[in-house]
Amino acid sequence: MHEKEIHEKNLANYRNGTPHNAAKAGEIAPVVLMPGDPLRAKRIAETMLSDVHQFNAIRNMFGYTGMYQGKRISVMGSGMGAPSMGIYSYELYSFYEVQAIIRIGTCGGLAPDVEVGDLVIAMSASTDSNYAHQYELNGTFSPCCSYELLEPAVQLARARNMRFHVGNVFSSDVFSLYSALPPERGWQKWGRMGCKATDMECYALYCNAAWTNKQALTLLTCSDSNITHKEMTPEARQNSLDAMIQIALDIA
Repeated sequence: MHEKEIHEKNLANYRNGTPHNAAKAGEIAPVVLMPGDPLRAKRIAETMLSDVHQFNAIRNMFGYTGMYQGKRISVMGSGMGAPSMGIYSYELYSFYEVQAIIRIGTCGGLAPDVEVGDLVIAMSASTDSNYAHQYELNGTFSPCCSYELLEPAVQLARARNMRFHVGNVFSSDVFSLYSALPPERGWQKWGRMGCKATDMECYALYCNAAWTNKQALTLLTCSDSNITHKEMTPEARQNSLDAMIQIALDIA
C-alpha cells in the first residue's frame, strides 16, 4: 500500500476522532499552540481566545479552538516527553490536517547567559532519545524549526525588548535534575556544545514536522537554570509565561 493510500485510509478511520483525540474533522484549526500542561492550554483558551469550543478531554489532555484577532487558532496540551508529544503532534499533522504546531513550554537553562524568565527560541534540537530510529536513517538526524515561523518570532521578541536566545536545545528523555549522572557527564556536555536549554519534547515535534512536511516552532521560557539553580515557583510556571504565549498567538 502506497503512502498516499495509507494516509487516506487513516483519514477515513479517524474522521470521528482518534484513541487520544475526540475532535471530529474540521474542529481543529490549521495552527495549534501546544503547551505541555493541559491546564495551561485551558487558561490560554479561557483568557486569550474568544468563541471557544473544547474539542478534547480524553485523558484530560484538553484541546480548544477559538478566535484571536480574527484568526481561528487551536490550543492543546502535549503532555511530557517525546512519546507523548510524538503521539499528539503526529495525529494533529496526519489526521486533522494541521499545518503548523507552535510548542510553548518551559526549559532548563544550560548556558550562563540564559537567565530564569528568558525566552529561548529553538532553531534546532539535539537529543539523547532514540526517537528517530523509526526512520531507519543511516546516521544522526538533526531536525530544525520552520524558518517561516522563526523569523517573525525573533522580530517580535526584538521589537518587544525581550531577553531572548536563538539556538540549539537539548531534548532529553531524562529530566535533567533527576539524572543519575553528575553534571559533568550529563547536561554540562550538551551545554559545552552550545545547547542553550533543555526540554523533553522539541526533538519529537521537529521530527514529526519533517516527516509529515509540516511546520513547527518551539518557544520556551527558562523556568530554572542548571547553572545558577534559580527557578520559578509552580504558580509562576502556570501563569507568568504570557509574553511567550503572546508571540505564539501573534505569529500563528
